Amino acid sequence: MKKFSVITFVVIFSILLLFVSCKKSQGSKDESKIIVGATPQPHAEMLELIKDDMKDAGYTLEIKEFTDYVTPNEALESSEIDANFFQHLPYMNSFNRDRGFHLVSAGGIHIEPLALYSKKFGSLEVFKNSRSRKTIAIPNDPTNEGRALLLLQSAGLITLNDKTSLESTPADIKDNPYNIRFEEIEAATLPRVLNDVDAAVINGNYAIPAGLLATRDGLFIEGADSPYVNVITVKAGNENSHAVKKLVELLKSDKVKNWVKTTYPNGEVVLV
Repeated sequence: MKKFSVITFVVIFSILLLFVSCKKSQGSKDESKIIVGATPQPHAEMLELIKDDMKDAGYTLEIKEFTDYVTPNEALESSEIDANFFQHLPYMNSFNRDRGFHLVSAGGIHIEPLALYSKKFGSLEVFKNSRSRKTIAIPNDPTNEGRALLLLQSAGLITLNDKTSLESTPADIKDNPYNIRFEEIEAATLPRVLNDVDAAVINGNYAIPAGLLATRDGLFIEGADSPYVNVITVKAGNENSHAVKKLVELLKSDKVKNWVKTTYPNGEVVLV
């Protein structure tokens, strides 16, 4: 009987230790550390700028770089990271709808104007006046593809069935007076194919590392009234955490504003 009691006690004690260990592990997340996923330029650059300021506020900022638009949202939804900084609201909303994710904006930071670039034509008018049939490469993800087509419509190259839709595809083009062909390509790849097409619509965070400046190299540039503001994105419920609020606050600081003016003097990045 005593032997049984000892064995029972040991088993119960072991189970309790395991339970306490598991609870401790589950609650062991370091609240003073925030992991933010970002594409390299300008997002990761801006985050690097405020690392010390976050530290002064009591937080360790860890930056995890991504080179695509899908993985950082998957990492955020699975809680591998605490926030990400690379996308605009229309893209985030489409991701939530298509994937059933629960992502929200914690604050808008800046706009990276989209532009039409070409290595073969020096201006939009020269492009339009060329008699040859031309090919334009555009992003293949739903939101940025619609954004690219809206840009081309503003440039007078096409007309869309719905002139205001953010989700148009080449199939939704009503008028194509310049008989343009469209190649739908992954956004990150667009700078590399620019030499192989007549023109390409390229997102700012991929154009900048490729040495392309919208105001210098763009045939046509997105207007300042663009709805495509880049935001700090978090999982729903975390948008009011102190760490996230401090992150947004610091990204809107004079330190960042002055850095943007110096680093991107030609309007490649516009703070909101």
